[in-house]
Amino acid sequence: MVDSSILDNRNLKEISSMGNFHVLEHQRDLSVSDISALNQYFAAKMNVRKRQLLLDLDNNSYIVQAGAMQWMSGGVTMSSNVKGVGDFLGKMVGGAVTKESTVKPLYQGSGRMMLEPTYRYIILVDVSQWGTIVLDDGLFLACDGNMQQKVVARKNISSAVLGGEGLFNLSLTGKGIAALESYVPYDELIEVVLNNDVMKIDGNMAIAWSGSLEFTVEKSGKSLLGSAVSGEGFVNVYRGSGRILLAPTASERKVNPTDSSSAKGNSQSKMSKASKAFGALSDVLDALN
Repeated sequence: MVDSSILDNRNLKEISSMGNFHVLEHQRDLSVSDISALNQYFAAKMNVRKRQLLLDLDNNSYIVQAGAMQWMSGGVTMSSNVKGVGDFLGKMVGGAVTKESTVKPLYQGSGRMMLEPTYRYIILVDVSQWGTIVLDDGLFLACDGNMQQKVVARKNISSAVLGGEGLFNLSLTGKGIAALESYVPYDELIEVVLNNDVMKIDGNMAIAWSGSLEFTVEKSGKSLLGSAVSGEGFVNVYRGSGRILLAPTASERKVNPTDSSSAKGNSQSKMSKASKAFGALSDVLDALN
């Protein structure tokens, strides 16, 4: 639990925690006008609330989505997490193909850091239980600093073109915690564990899966005609041993009218985001000089 003396705010409640990751939720949106008050009232009743991630650094390091930091306290330092020009170019390419930020800064020290509010649901996962976890685009928010990030590609183009999951995805490997931003609340997520088994999914409902699983796209039936008659067409197929995190309401996850922000999911304006992105790039260039 977070020390209550840190956040003297009765409207802010801790709803989950894992290690030094604390998910805080605003019980109501109090900054409303007479025009928006009614919408915000019913939004809160339907669990549409702002949430924030608080990191208790505790002399450890953490990788955070670029531009997501709202405030820091104590002895916290930030570095670009770039190890040279080659590393920067590699991360720039990786960010372009996965729709993630090019550079994810590294924060370390003995203080605390709060991330920007988001209307998405913040999900905490223990990556060590997955071995390697592969993430859907825009899902990454933060993770322990010892995590290895890697861009993984599909083994064949069909799995990208027909599967709806993209050709490249960000994967995390290591021991520690990762915070994910999901359009679907944790209570609606389903975690499936495969043990040398096969799972077929109609649509891109998988938001995360183990890197050990083989992903392909196949006909739902034995023939194209049979697949067409069944109305299912092609399905996403996962083979092997590992885990799959399913969002059964996936068709709704990208039409949340309240979440008008980008993949990072925070409440900043576009101008503010552009300013922070420029600042992050300036930090990188300074680090390379």
